[in-house]
Amino acid sequence: QVQLVESGGGLVQAGDSLTLSCAASGSTLSLYTMGWFRQAPGKEREFVAGIVRRRPTIYYNDYADSVKGRFTISRDSANTAWLQMNSLKPEDTAVYYCAADRSNSGVIVRRSQSEYEYWGQGTQVTVSS
Repeated sequence: QVQLVESGGGLVQAGDSLTLSCAASGSTLSLYTMGWFRQAPGKEREFVAGIVRRRPTIYYNDYADSVKGRFTISRDSANTAWLQMNSLKPEDTAVYYCAADRSNSGVIVRRSQSEYEYWGQGTQVTVSS
């Protein structure tokens, strides 16, 4: 089993930056894809960013259009992932979830929730205007 624990959420003002962390523990061998999703009140959970570890030092990432250019996803070889969020907007307010999966998707970053096997409990990000 794999456990994912997010941290780093909080209350910030519009334009501020925040970095979320996701630490994986348990049977973390070969976690191929790690991703971030978010769910705002009254809305469905949506893909934010994902990163695949194709080789030990080769990564591919992908972003939702709404965060492209503002958010950056990264990860290390120990299966910790980060989401650097800059120029935050009130519409970025949501619970952010870390997700991971073992299966090899080549260079494709999965965007669908159903393609991720493991999930964290979520961390709240609130951006005030």
